[in-house]
Amino acid sequence: MTHQDHLLWRLYREGDKQALGQLAERYYRALKHYGLKFMVDEAVVEDCIQELFLQLWQNRLQINETESVKHYLVKGLRNHILQHLRCQKRVAIDEIDWENSVAEREDAETLLIEQESFDVLTRNIQTQLAALPAREREALYLRYYENLSVSEIAEIMNVNPQSVSNFLQKALSKLRSRWFTHVLWVICIFF
Repeated sequence: MTHQDHLLWRLYREGDKQALGQLAERYYRALKHYGLKFMVDEAVVEDCIQELFLQLWQNRLQINETESVKHYLVKGLRNHILQHLRCQKRVAIDEIDWENSVAEREDAETLLIEQESFDVLTRNIQTQLAALPAREREALYLRYYENLSVSEIAEIMNVNPQSVSNFLQKALSKLRSRWFTHVLWVICIFF
């Protein structure tokens, strides 16, 4: 946790609304992006983030220090979204279909061929990620997009750290083998 996060967390726990507001501003975008991975409406994610920070404020006297504010907030948001899904009884938690996407380019002057190549690569990556089980995709997202540690991911996903390591290892192994097969196929076509 950064020194500033640590200071803001301490101030918030002591009753400083502005400190909590600064934490909300700092992590809102990352929380929203993570929440949208649960395939719920954007409004639901925003409501869950708002509920998370409201609950943090209401329970500030019972909340302890934390090693990582980001980890604490991601776990809290995940719990709020899963609670929402349970209440809606729309999908089973283990069947959440994660949509992993690569950010689109914003450079309008990019050559058409470059854009087409990027689109093909993006579709291929999305297809490869979509073929992974939901838990493996979630672990990959938390590890490589949110930069959380294996132990933090284990706590968020309510599994032991060895399970997270297994999810990551299996997912990466599958992606490598599929990617290698795809590359061989392309080489065979063009050569």
